[in-house]
Amino acid sequence: MRLETLAIHAGGEYDLETGALTPPIHLATTFRHGPAAERIAGYEYQREGNPTNDRLRAAVAALEGAAQAITFASGMAAITTLLETLRPGTRLIIPSDCYAGLRLLAAEYLPERGMQVQRLDMTDLAAVTAACANGIDVIWVETPSNPMMQVSDIAALAALAHTHGALLVADNTFASPVLQQPLALGADIVMHSTTKYFGGHSDVLGGALAFAREDDLYRAVAHRLHITGAVMAPFNAWLTLRGCRSLPARMALHCSNAKALAEFLSAQPQVEAVHYPGLPSHPAYDLAKRQMRDGGGMLSVQIAGGREATLAVAGALKLFTNATSLGGCESLVEHRASVEGAASVTPHNLLRVSVGLEHIDDLVGDFAQALAQA
Repeated sequence: MRLETLAIHAGGEYDLETGALTPPIHLATTFRHGPAAERIAGYEYQREGNPTNDRLRAAVAALEGAAQAITFASGMAAITTLLETLRPGTRLIIPSDCYAGLRLLAAEYLPERGMQVQRLDMTDLAAVTAACANGIDVIWVETPSNPMMQVSDIAALAALAHTHGALLVADNTFASPVLQQPLALGADIVMHSTTKYFGGHSDVLGGALAFAREDDLYRAVAHRLHITGAVMAPFNAWLTLRGCRSLPARMALHCSNAKALAEFLSAQPQVEAVHYPGLPSHPAYDLAKRQMRDGGGMLSVQIAGGREATLAVAGALKLFTNATSLGGCESLVEHRASVEGAASVTPHNLLRVSVGLEHIDDLVGDFAQALAQA
């Protein structure tokens, strides 16, 4: 079954009781059981399991080609639950360019558990190979990366991790399973902030992990979630499941708009650099073509003239909203260094752009007038 068909039908079976084509929302926090806690219909308490969440988990697993998937209250809840399930002393490599939440988690909290975290340029396979020489347990890759849009070789990193008996975890948030399926390239676990493209409408928080195998680690993560409680609410699961149905269609327009905007920006004298995997000028363009189906809906642009010129462009935009997050229908722009704060490693002349579903002429026109004014 093709992915576009899976997106509509996985987890979306009609309701057996009523025949409703739209999956119902089960809001119950508790479920009837027998005198000795026999689970009459398979459920006991919402934190342990919920029919709506189960539908979404089935959909995420199907789209990622996974054996199982687990959903969480947020992307950071997914990351944290996974990493805290690992044994104390785990040796971990994360990207030097990655989501700030992961970087802060690694700096502030993982050392409390004795975890050894090294940050590396994941596009430099020689450097990653050298770092693994003294032993490694987990390699974490984020591709395309946030916000520099670096593309890392998932298959090569998976082979390297497995050579050392380690896991490869891939953050697939920017690409979505429509554009990239890391498990098929050898990754062991895929992470998503479902808040982004899965939800697609900037109105629902969530996260997910998709597992290549239904193994002891999968069961340990599911158990920790049950005990610690960072579960996705049923209404959020329902909204995200609804988002799955339109995900392939939305991604097609996100991609075509982003590529056209990237091409326009690349030709502007006020622009120092454009980072977009779908441009031949991207240093990993050939790799992106091999492991992604399209360039994605995210790009970053560096403005000539430094921080103040960059903020002037961001302030002059009228259609693009200055806001964090990404993957919604509306186009957003963000001065990432300001959002990340004092610990940011992002260039101060960089704007991260989430290209939405508006008409491309309007998006190009908005950047054109902003560049002309700034």
